[in-house]
Amino acid sequence: MEQKMYTCIDQNGTLIVSVASGCEIVAALERLCSDLDLQAGEITGLGAISGATLRFFDPRVKHYVDKTFEEQMEIANLTGNISRSEGKPYLHVHACLGRADYTMIGGHLLRAVVRGACELFVRPMPGPVGRRFDPETGLNLYEF
Repeated sequence: MEQKMYTCIDQNGTLIVSVASGCEIVAALERLCSDLDLQAGEITGLGAISGATLRFFDPRVKHYVDKTFEEQMEIANLTGNISRSEGKPYLHVHACLGRADYTMIGGHLLRAVVRGACELFVRPMPGPVGRRFDPETGLNLYEF
């Protein structure tokens, strides 16, 4: 039997979401967006993870540099937005992560596996909000 990636409840238009321990956060958010057909929105949250891959965009070469951290960390802040690209959910998520020595790392969140809890607020907004690739910056920017 497949593990449920998330549970959620709607409280006056704000989704309160718990991502299951052992699940990957971005994948769970993509599933939530698909399941509920979310076209646009904002994400905030916190929690604990067993590791993460963060990205840093280098504008000189117009591409991301990824770095993986395999350690237990606290999500001190997770913030992001929801839009659509090519008919699918497009998530733009950043995270500030606290390490055991109380230092912080952060960046664009590519993936992170929950170990403990991951508690999120997802605020759907009227949509759709699309994305388009901008060759000048090398980024997928909003398309209104």
